[in-house]
Amino acid sequence: MSLRQPPVSRNRVAIVVLSCILSTIAIPRASAAGWTVHAQPSPLVNGSPVLFQVRAPSRLQSLNGSWLGHEFPFTFNPKKNTWFALAGISLETSPGSYALELSGERLNGKPPETNVSFSRKFVVARGNYPKIKANLSVDSKFTEPTPEQVKQIEEGQEIKKEYLSRVTPGREWDGQFTAPAEAAVSDVFGSERIFNGKTSSPHLGLDFRVPSGTPVEAMNDGAVLLARPLYFEGNFVVIDHGQGLLTLYLHLSEFKVKEGERVKRGQEIGLSGGTGRATGPHLHVAVRWQGTYLDPSQLMKMKLP
Repeated sequence: MSLRQPPVSRNRVAIVVLSCILSTIAIPRASAAGWTVHAQPSPLVNGSPVLFQVRAPSRLQSLNGSWLGHEFPFTFNPKKNTWFALAGISLETSPGSYALELSGERLNGKPPETNVSFSRKFVVARGNYPKIKANLSVDSKFTEPTPEQVKQIEEGQEIKKEYLSRVTPGREWDGQFTAPAEAAVSDVFGSERIFNGKTSSPHLGLDFRVPSGTPVEAMNDGAVLLARPLYFEGNFVVIDHGQGLLTLYLHLSEFKVKEGERVKRGQEIGLSGGTGRATGPHLHVAVRWQGTYLDPSQLMKMKLP
């Protein structure tokens, strides 16, 4: 007795043939063996800037990253054959494992070989920030402002909202970020403070113990985004270093630069003072990346390309 096989449908034959054809096409997929991704500092903590350095499995025309909801481009370093980018971790980021998503375009690639991608997770720990509560006294206009002063505060908030959210595409910074003044640090990033008995937000910068009139220098190359007085900040300078990275200099007694002016690392941009909400003459410096405040002391320690 012979058994007859059921007829094979044309659709099934087409599917089998198509599968055979696809199996012979080499579609590039990123493998862990082909990528090398490093991050500093180590360990990564909330509130810290991050330098990502990537070695890709093939020559790329461009490389972009996605990290903690932020998008940013990488720059190629031909001397080391690596791609690098500065990013950051907000102070509010909870400890955990977070993915850096990479997407690149092959140099002279043709579809389907043009685009490559890779993902690697990094562990973020909780930073050891001081919980020292310094009971500071300031003028009552900074804790209990009048309606007219409230209007000035709101105007300042609108200016900061407009300017500090800007992300220019090109990278202006080059190499190390240096201290804006040669002086001891009197207050660190992340500390908790009390003004006139009322708890304020965490300290989002570094305070340098300098007398009024001390020269203040740009921490790296960039363009002057702001140079004007604001209610809380006093005489306020902001330098745009490109790709969403800003350095902020507060409480100045005098400006030495104008908005739109290009500056180099170490160039004098102002003189220290005690304008705005300050308990006395000092220099407050902050670092901001795509809306996130980062620890300036960590940025100055990093070995940057």
